Amino acid sequence: YAILSHRWGNEVNYDEMIGLTAMKPRKRDDVRERGGYRKIIDSCKQAKKDGYGWLWIDTCCIDKRSSSELSEAINSMYRWYRNSEMCYVYLHDVDEPAIPPERDFARFGRSNGWPEWFSRGWTLQELIAPKEVEFFNQDWVAIGTKRRLRSTLEDITRIPQRVLIDEQALRRASYCWEPPLIAHIMSWAADRKTTRVEDRAYSLLGLFGVNMPMLYGEGSRAFQRLQLEIIRVSSDHSIFAW
Repeated sequence: YAILSHRWGNEVNYDEMIGLTAMKPRKRDDVRERGGYRKIIDSCKQAKKDGYGWLWIDTCCIDKRSSSELSEAINSMYRWYRNSEMCYVYLHDVDEPAIPPERDFARFGRSNGWPEWFSRGWTLQELIAPKEVEFFNQDWVAIGTKRRLRSTLEDITRIPQRVLIDEQALRRASYCWEPPLIAHIMSWAADRKTTRVEDRAYSLLGLFGVNMPMLYGEGSRAFQRLQLEIIRVSSDHSIFAW
């Protein structure tokens, strides 16, 4: 299966997607006019073109009315991205067939000079976890793969190229390579934003190989719980820098 990574906008949720055919015409037309619906259709077209039988999209493939399903999905998200055959990254604010080679605050002032996708919390694991990642601009013109763009991606994200092309390098030492410290991984996420404060912690679960229940409403305590879970499985004291 292929999987989509994107910046959320005016999206179509699970309930709307499964009920689309039964909707009254006016409501159905409203759903189909959303940018999120067009994104679903276009990403499905790309997956079909590439020969994939399935495409998973977080906006419409998780029933967020169910707290248990949402919790399971968040704890499984890293694994789902890692196990995908291909991850499509949709850059909604890029109109040319290339990632900007340098910061452009005139165009991307709200996201530290880079396309907005690079400023979001959840997209960190969505960049690292999959084996294969391909970037597309707002018109679904291919920009390049993670492997080909790894030098540019390292400049933007500060993530070593070794980790970008092999997520196992997060935890596995090899010749001339030591896995990054917890503090280094935390630093990759430090400037990223999430809509809900709890997601600053929840979006990092897979990167550190830990699980914990979702408690939306707990605020910054979620990050404290994340730190405790990491301490339980790691002897890396650099975590105390955070």
